[in-house]
Amino acid sequence: MTRPITAGVDGTEESLAALAWAAREAVRRDRALRVVHAWRFQPNAAPEVADRDAQEQWVRAEVQQAVAEAAARHPGLDVTTDVLEGDPVDTLADAVAQSEALVLGSRGHGPVVGFLLGSVGQQVIAEATRPVVLVRAGDKPSDEVAGHEIVVGQQGAPEDSAPALRFAFETAAARGASLRVVRAWTLPPVFSYSPASLKLLDDAGGLEPYERKALTDALAPWRERFPDVPVVEHVEIGSAGQVLLSVSGRAQLMVVGRRAHRTAVGARIGSVAHGMLHHADCPVAVVPHD
Repeated sequence: MTRPITAGVDGTEESLAALAWAAREAVRRDRALRVVHAWRFQPNAAPEVADRDAQEQWVRAEVQQAVAEAAARHPGLDVTTDVLEGDPVDTLADAVAQSEALVLGSRGHGPVVGFLLGSVGQQVIAEATRPVVLVRAGDKPSDEVAGHEIVVGQQGAPEDSAPALRFAFETAAARGASLRVVRAWTLPPVFSYSPASLKLLDDAGGLEPYERKALTDALAPWRERFPDVPVVEHVEIGSAGQVLLSVSGRAQLMVVGRRAHRTAVGARIGSVAHGMLHHADCPVAVVPHD
């Protein structure tokens, strides 16, 4: 089954930018575009839309106008629209499970990454089984130009970052873009060394050569699969969040993996993904681990 690129819209400038981004990506990947709006009846709405039918009619009209404008920019693009009454998190989590990627609007820098009800975007990312892309209101097609890289983080063993690398390579191939793969490393505490790890480091010639080899090994199958994608291997000492942010200014898209953490107050998406969503100027794709 060929999955669509799905955009979640709510009428804000951020979600309209997300819709435009999703439409361009659907064209590049030769996918259909699905547009989803989740709404709830508001009993205290203005008199002209006070009843459920009037509200639904108004919502549908607003969504159709946004979809018509996006479709007009891409003649021939296969577009479907779903206006669904229900919980936004559940609705969007269901949508992303059926999609190649879900694209949402992000409400800029600050303590809250918002979509619809403020915390919905973060909850959807934590629950998602497929990539979720967050796009800011100022995003424009000219940001996707030659010279602006796609940046992806690689950590741990090759399998740990495989989903993020797959998405990054596929996106770079569709755009004809270069790819910068970043592996950040820090000095481990002395007590974490074992005879086996010391031997591995000795064989590699030290910590940094070891990290460079680990990155090269992780990239080998993807370079073979996508031979036409130019790749820069970037290994730097520092925290993953700091190193990724240091190169985000040259990025047209930042791709990070995430492993959701369950806590007493709900799911958390991890510090690296959280930091990119708050501080990176470009769109950010958060890709769940398999």
